Amino acid sequence: MSVKMCQLTAVLVLLGCAAPATGQSGERLRPLPVGYGSMAQNDLALRIQNDELEIRFVPLDPRVTPLLARDAYQSLHSLVETNRRAIDSVASRAGVARPGLALVSFFGQRPDVRFDPQNITLLIRNSVFRPLGVIPLNAKFNSQQLGVRDQASGLYVFEEEIPVNDSFTLSYGALTSEDWQKKLPTLDRERARISARSRGEPRDTTR
Repeated sequence: MSVKMCQLTAVLVLLGCAAPATGQSGERLRPLPVGYGSMAQNDLALRIQNDELEIRFVPLDPRVTPLLARDAYQSLHSLVETNRRAIDSVASRAGVARPGLALVSFFGQRPDVRFDPQNITLLIRNSVFRPLGVIPLNAKFNSQQLGVRDQASGLYVFEEEIPVNDSFTLSYGALTSEDWQKKLPTLDRERARISARSRGEPRDTTR
């Protein structure tokens, strides 16, 4: 191969490496506009349960919350902003600039169920993360006791952003869920739909 041909090949390789990301991974990195989503909170929720408790975990991350329908998005956004001072206080005490946030709800499955809010953990890249702090959202959360169909909710603050574009494991004691990874294809489709709609591209009516 001539010297000129080698130089040309090297330039093409460099250009290829510098090209912007495309496809699903590229879509995940782009900020999403608000108001175009169609998903419900339940679509983002992870659930774990036994005969005493059902636990629902919703990541409050700006990379996924715009996938929600407008009312659902506004509800969660308002919840975070209303508690912003408490969230920032928890993060500041731990020296964390970009904490991970989640809305966690406990539901009683039988009378007089006790629960421990601090038992919620995340397994991220083989490291276990416990909450830096929890901000109670109702009195039931503080009592840590539930009756049948009672609900207790709190905002959880973690020292690291939740990897919503990858996988993680939710645990409560012996209960675990690795279902987030199964949600990624659905989230990617909704993300692509929102991106196309916000750019004014024709709507895909084949779905």
